[in-house]
Amino acid sequence: MRYELYYWPSIQGRGEFVRLALEAAGADYVDVCRARRGGMSAMERLMNSPARPPFAPPFLTAGSLVIAQTANILQYLSPRLGLVPKAEAARLWAHQLQLTVADFVDEIHDTHHPIAGSLYYHQQKPEAKRRTRYFRAERLPKYLGYFERVVAANGGRAVGRALSYVDLSLFQIVAGLRYALPKAMAREEKRCPALVALHDKVAGLPRIADYLASKRRPAFNDYCIFRRYPELDG
Repeated sequence: MRYELYYWPSIQGRGEFVRLALEAAGADYVDVCRARRGGMSAMERLMNSPARPPFAPPFLTAGSLVIAQTANILQYLSPRLGLVPKAEAARLWAHQLQLTVADFVDEIHDTHHPIAGSLYYHQQKPEAKRRTRYFRAERLPKYLGYFERVVAANGGRAVGRALSYVDLSLFQIVAGLRYALPKAMAREEKRCPALVALHDKVAGLPRIADYLASKRRPAFNDYCIFRRYPELDG
């Protein structure tokens, strides 16, 4: 089946977690808004559909299905792409971890937009600086420490013994935080050797390495979840 992914064309954002799964599996897919003229219009039409419209991108079309929400998309794709074990308990555990990743992503986003997404960063800069101080001191080590324990206890993977979509998502978390908060991550990585090793293992996978070096992967930038504002790092 050819999958069609709909997401904003110039950012990684939440759509990147889906892109990584599709790329790692060598799936037949189109990143519609990046690859097709008129892709944005097509995305808007689906969002305005009267029948089961997605609230926001990312969303995926698979035949007649339209599937939204990053964790939901990955839950659908993973057994079809061989990125989750077959056992129900393992699949539920993977979904639970991915939902925790989603919580983490929300908190990362709110470091630079703690008041409202409709405001520019400079309009909430004092609040962002205060929030990020607490994020660096409390939330960042808590989330990374949790995922470190999970990966270390499972022999270097998040779920099962083979590559899973959660491994790919944890790779993206580490890569994004290295971009956004390099000083803070340099400290935290000393306490997360298993998580860092997982990141490096994923980065070295042939399909992922090819993707990372290609134009298919949008670059990190300051319009996305992971934004580099030096005054927030420390």
